[in-house]
Amino acid sequence: MSENTALLDVEGLVAGYQVKSASWLGKKRSVHAVSGIDLTLARGETLGIVGESGCGKSTLARTLVGLLKPLAGTIHFDGRDIGTLTAKEARPARRHIQMVFQDPFSSLNPRMRAGELISEGWEIHPGIVDKDEWAAEISRCLERVGLRPEHASRYPHQFSGGQRQRLCIARALALKPQVIVCDEAVSALDVSIQAQILNLLEDLQKESGISYIFISHDLGVVRHIADRVAVMYLGTIVETGDADRVFNNPRHPYTRALLSAAPSMDDWMKTEDTEIVLKGDVPSPLAPPTGCRFRTRCWKAQEHCATEAPALDLRSGDDAVACHYPLD
Repeated sequence: MSENTALLDVEGLVAGYQVKSASWLGKKRSVHAVSGIDLTLARGETLGIVGESGCGKSTLARTLVGLLKPLAGTIHFDGRDIGTLTAKEARPARRHIQMVFQDPFSSLNPRMRAGELISEGWEIHPGIVDKDEWAAEISRCLERVGLRPEHASRYPHQFSGGQRQRLCIARALALKPQVIVCDEAVSALDVSIQAQILNLLEDLQKESGISYIFISHDLGVVRHIADRVAVMYLGTIVETGDADRVFNNPRHPYTRALLSAAPSMDDWMKTEDTEIVLKGDVPSPLAPPTGCRFRTRCWKAQEHCATEAPALDLRSGDDAVACHYPLD
């Protein structure tokens, strides 16, 4: 973390979708995939967000970059509330928060060449690069991510999977953002290519001081790249803190169960099974449990957990756990 100043500050964020009811009336119901999220991101920091599939990680990512409109809460970027900006004011502000998607092929227009994909953002946000310098800047963007300048004339299908993801990163970097949200950015890649992309992201961060929100279900990847970690369950953050502390000493029962299920190189040395198997299914976000959302699967749950939702208990800095009976 290069500075203590919060570059991105999210408070009480609620986001979701309208879905049709299963009844013949077809009434629409609201699904809050993200329900009351609080988080901060410092300059030059990498915040990892982990959790089961369907917990709201991707919805959070899309809301932060403006692809979804929040239903409640605030998103402050560099001290400004993005939600209060007009459409004209929001456009230049939004370019500073870019996103790299999970599938590099589907996120690239197959009819556009690599150079056109990179320069498209300059047409939408004029003034970033003078038009007579576009060719030179395209070459620089490609070289920054390990591609060659002559690749500018290629179409997406002419790249390998790893090269396409590098192209997606180059496209995001072309707008000179301060934050890049990586939504499962390496999960579709081979392990060797994953390592190359992770090293590339770290090198770019050292070079430019960019901040990352790194969303992944791969705990090993998050442990490698993240400075801090936020653990999500059913639309809420249940634990957050320094990455080493969360991985070595989880305090929320869900975090402990999540980490116990992750494969390890030391598993063959264990004389007994230490994996915590949670009972029951993940509740529906259409009808989440009262009180603590994890209580229906938690071995420490008591009556109090059903009546009062635990808040993130701030202990020191950003180290917090949302549990009435946290682990020691």
